[in-house]
Order: sequence, then C-alpha cells, then structure tokens
Amino acid sequence: MKPNIRVGYGYDVHRLEDEEEFWLGGIKIPHTKGAIGHSDADVLIHVICDALLGAANLRDIGFHFSDQDPAFKGIDSKILLEQVMTLIREKGFDIGNIDATICLQAPKISPNIPEMMKVLSGVMKISEEDISIKATTTEKLGFVGSEKGVSAHAVVLIYQI
Repeated sequence: MKPNIRVGYGYDVHRLEDEEEFWLGGIKIPHTKGAIGHSDADVLIHVICDALLGAANLRDIGFHFSDQDPAFKGIDSKILLEQVMTLIREKGFDIGNIDATICLQAPKISPNIPEMMKVLSGVMKISEEDISIKATTTEKLGFVGSEKGVSAHAVVLIYQI
C-alpha cells in the first residue's frame, strides 16, 4: 500500500497602499505601505492556507472564508490558519514541510523571516525546521517591482497520520 502523501500549491496577490498596516507571516512589518484585503491581507499566510487546503482536497481559502462574509472583515489571518490546520487534521493529515516565497520590492524581508517562522510554527504547532520562507524582488519589474503589490507562492507536503 502506498503512503498517502500529498502536495499543495498556493499563490496570492495583494495591492499595496500608503498608510496601511503591513502584516506578513503573522507579524506587523514596519513600512510606509500596507496590503489591502478583506482580512488583514497577510499574503504569506493566505498562500500557506491555500496550499494546505489544496493538498487535502478541501478547496481554497475563499471557499472557507469568503470575502463576502462580514465575519472575516479585518480578521487576523493567524486565526484562519488555525482553522485550516483543524480542517486538515480532522481529515487525518499533518504537515511534512512548507516552502514559501514572498515577492516584494521593498522593504527587505530577510531580517523578519526568523520571527515569521517562530510565529507560524506556533500557530500550526509544527517545528520551525519544517518551514522555509524566502524573499525575492522582481528587479523593479511588474506590479511588485513598482511597489504596487505583493505576491507570494507556497508549496506544502502533507501526509496521512
């Protein structure tokens, strides 16, 4: 019998605007711009949620947490991630590892990655060693390069427990 191992992928984009809070990986990042969305617009948590839900064949983040539902207006994305973890564990899965990339021209994210890993591992109740977060610019190209938006990608591996 083959082991039940699955891979999921997530991608998300949020517009950046002046004078807004910027939440990324569960922490507030000091910056002159912040991401806009129905929740706190934490693009990193959103791609992790989507990747986990996809791997477990549980649809996507919008299906579970509609941007039309006022209950999720301004919600802390860590709460959404906790709920996603409950869903995948109820279905009999746990996380093998997460590999995520944040695409952002500014500010530099690298100094914040250790704190993001600590916060995310606490929310998901997994080891920091199972979370990889990388950051890149787009060399000033496109909406990310012109600092109009932020995007992120995530790949997760889950396994049947």
